[in-house]
Amino acid sequence: MNKRLADALFEAAYLSLITLFIAFSVIPVLVALVLSFDARGFIGPFPPTQFSLRWYERFLADDYYHAGLVTSLIVAITATLIATFAGTLAAIALSRATFRGRGALQAALLSPLVVPNVVLGFGMLIFAARLGIVDGMTRLIMGHVLITFPYVMRTTAASLVGIKASYYEAALSLGARPWKAIAQVTLPLARTGILAGAVFGFVTSFDDVGISLFLTDAFTYTLPVAILAQMRANLDLTIAALSVIFILATVLLIVLLDRLAGLDAVVGRGVYGR
Repeated sequence: MNKRLADALFEAAYLSLITLFIAFSVIPVLVALVLSFDARGFIGPFPPTQFSLRWYERFLADDYYHAGLVTSLIVAITATLIATFAGTLAAIALSRATFRGRGALQAALLSPLVVPNVVLGFGMLIFAARLGIVDGMTRLIMGHVLITFPYVMRTTAASLVGIKASYYEAALSLGARPWKAIAQVTLPLARTGILAGAVFGFVTSFDDVGISLFLTDAFTYTLPVAILAQMRANLDLTIAALSVIFILATVLLIVLLDRLAGLDAVVGRGVYGR
């Protein structure tokens, strides 16, 4: 086999693999999109023969889903705000720290990224019980702060790597107090990383099922938990309509992130300030 033929085979295999991956990612979304407009009252053969908005209307009229959506928004927004504040401070403190064990502390703070949510949820449930916290909303916010915090800290820490320490030192030499130098010099330069972490944290919180299953109660549940409960009790195509709404919300967040920070700055050239 000559070199030209080997290169052609490699290129064909590479393109086939990319095509297969794209099809594997896009086809389920297209199926959910089409089924969400299915006029039939049952899940029948694909494609549907008649179309309507009945599943979207059913979602808009269902109080069970509405309660889950409101809880998801409250938990995701509150957890993201707390995690953004705490994660940014932790990233700045660790970027300037020189004590022994700094690496171990950073690894411990980022560990929720690799520990399964089921384990975190069970641990958080036991921890809340020991503290006497039985309110479902409080437990959900505590758990979601735990899983959103590492995203903000990681992206903020990455953005701080691209900021020269001389900027902060120059502000101090000009008479600024440390907190003012951080607020007026460091934070504006790291805004892209902070914003990216907040967006990723919000999406992670809004979409979470594993940790929420342990922390909900009979009256407080998130939208993903409501969807899972409905799938077990009465599977219908309202879930397909919800999937489309989730996709549109994700696209909206991506567009918002692109307008505010620039996707190329977040995933391309680095997350530090432009």
